[in-house]
Amino acid sequence: MAKIAVLGCGFGTALAVMADGCGHQVTLWSLFPQELEEIRQDGEQKKLLPGVPVTERIALTSDISCLADCDLCIMAVPSFAVRQTAQRAAPYLREGAIVLNVAKGLEDKTYKRFSQVLEEELSQQKIVVMSGPSHAEEVGRGAPTTITVASRERAAAEEVQDLLMNPTLRLYVNDDVIGVELGGALKNVIALAAGIADGLQLGDNAKAALMTRGITEIARLGVAMGAKTETFAGLSGIGDLIVTCTSMHSRNRRAGILIGQGKSAEEAVRSVGTVEGYPCAKTAYELGQKLRVEMPIVEQSYAVLYEGKSPAQALRDLMTRPKRHESEVIWLLGR
Repeated sequence: MAKIAVLGCGFGTALAVMADGCGHQVTLWSLFPQELEEIRQDGEQKKLLPGVPVTERIALTSDISCLADCDLCIMAVPSFAVRQTAQRAAPYLREGAIVLNVAKGLEDKTYKRFSQVLEEELSQQKIVVMSGPSHAEEVGRGAPTTITVASRERAAAEEVQDLLMNPTLRLYVNDDVIGVELGGALKNVIALAAGIADGLQLGDNAKAALMTRGITEIARLGVAMGAKTETFAGLSGIGDLIVTCTSMHSRNRRAGILIGQGKSAEEAVRSVGTVEGYPCAKTAYELGQKLRVEMPIVEQSYAVLYEGKSPAQALRDLMTRPKRHESEVIWLLGR
């Protein structure tokens, strides 16, 4: 049995329930005492995970010092809060403790992956990242789920695998931290675009093409940043992309549907809540421009989300791009 602290009550609640089911001693932390009180009263995270019981064995606290003796800290806060939460946690985590990040995205302005952010703020801890097709609603209910954990320290990823793998959650270890993180972050942008396609009622053909060309763009940028091509054919690449583009559990897809139906990006995000693909679209677009990587779907998504371009016009511009050979490998701008 390990002592596990989970920071964040969204996906974190599902992971806390799962870890409790594995027999670990689990503490669930939130910055907001009212959020914890509602879970305590209802016996579940009614807003995000209705019907998933949170047993009394799981300790609920807003005191970050709960990290003091934990073996594993699971960082499950929204992407915008990763650095500030790590700064809160730093004084309490013991040297050598494992920090597992499950947030998917890139830090605004710095373009840093979250493992890089955590390595800056938690230099005495072992950093592991988790990604793959894993909706909180299904993880919390114990639906069969298979995902990837990656770290620069393979032994740390293997320890997470040992602690969390169970009959309903299968974990694979991957050494390509860059690829695992980028796949998890950038698929949210493509999922927003897929939702827009659904809102426009473009059909299955268009959506399949969007997903296929989308993973190609993700891989282009990933390779330019040092990732391995094959990672994007795995769970943290195409696997996560499929589930996020096709499921109504996906907030990115739901926001995209609203945009395709005529709402502005800002209205759609306000309506759905946290939509990680919205800020990531800007970051991905800027990275593509900086690294001179051709990313037409990301570029058109950025134009719709941030420049007021109509989805219909973005579709026309994508469909009328110059002719290409599908397997061409020269994709740097200006080549």
